[in-house]
Amino acid sequence: MRGPRALYKCRVGALTPPPPIEPSLLSPPSLPSMLQAVRYLLGSPGATGFGSKSTAEDVTAACPDLAALTAIITGATSGIGAETARVLAKRGARVVIPARSVKAAEDMRARIRAECPGADVLVLPLDLSSLASVRAFADRFLALGLPLHLLINNAGKFSHGQLALSEDGVEMTFATNYLGHFLLTKLLLGRMAETAAATGVQGRIVNVSSSVHGWFAGDWAEYLDLVTRRKIAYDATQAYAVSKLANVLHTRELAARLQETGANVTVNCVHPGIVRTRLNRDRDGILTDLVFLLLSKLLKTIPQAAATTCYVAAHPRVAGVSGRYFADCNEALPSPAATNRHEAARLWRISEAIVDGTAAT
Repeated sequence: MRGPRALYKCRVGALTPPPPIEPSLLSPPSLPSMLQAVRYLLGSPGATGFGSKSTAEDVTAACPDLAALTAIITGATSGIGAETARVLAKRGARVVIPARSVKAAEDMRARIRAECPGADVLVLPLDLSSLASVRAFADRFLALGLPLHLLINNAGKFSHGQLALSEDGVEMTFATNYLGHFLLTKLLLGRMAETAAATGVQGRIVNVSSSVHGWFAGDWAEYLDLVTRRKIAYDATQAYAVSKLANVLHTRELAARLQETGANVTVNCVHPGIVRTRLNRDRDGILTDLVFLLLSKLLKTIPQAAATTCYVAAHPRVAGVSGRYFADCNEALPSPAATNRHEAARLWRISEAIVDGTAAT
């Protein structure tokens, strides 16, 4: 297994550790952040005219017809991804649903077509935790000769219980939520750039992250090394936070690289909000139900949670915007760790080494 060792070997390379967080960053919440929390609870619209109570249909109602667009949406068999697929298909886009369970994807296609007869929905197999499966999916899609305008990296996994490693030797949450999407984006980026150049329609990549990315304050590579190579210090919440931090760092680095190449493709990441999705399907029960009941005023519905993704993917106001973090359909600030360009470049180097098989063993 090259994954754990690759992470460790790359981690101790030439790059120096990031600077420590300044004390000012640990100060109590500022007035603007408190006002933002109030706006969230009230559903007050932000500068875009949308807010926490806006739905995916709301934010796409004024969008141009999407009939000429092709969108790949991972994790589209349930939850936020399913709503994203439904709404984009309703607006006319061709939707490609990659899924580990082809049956679940076919069921989702049937639900979309029942509401939108004639909707163009394709189903292809994909297991994001497997780099081989990601490559196979990319090969199948590219062989179809279809254009690609939108890539929505939505799929997410929260692993309860014991540490699990992917077939490539990488911690399972990191492999599924981030590394698989990193490789998928890498393999499809050429088609996206070609499509944008041929059609004049700007390509958009949307990475679905989470505000939970700010819960991790340590060295993410050190943490991954501890849990994968040494089999110690595993914590499911920490693992999820690391994977979501990686989504934001990936967005930052990819945006910089796209700007350097001049490709007419943007990339942004989003926090969908707090919503009860199938991420916590292993924790159903009275206690979980009680917690979600008490938090119901803070939770979003699925249509509300899919709004920010659909806004960033389709709304004209986001044209030309890249490398940003969105929440409640408005630009927001990610954690300090997520804005560190050094860490973004470091993550890129480590990810490249793993997926290309060039990491030391």
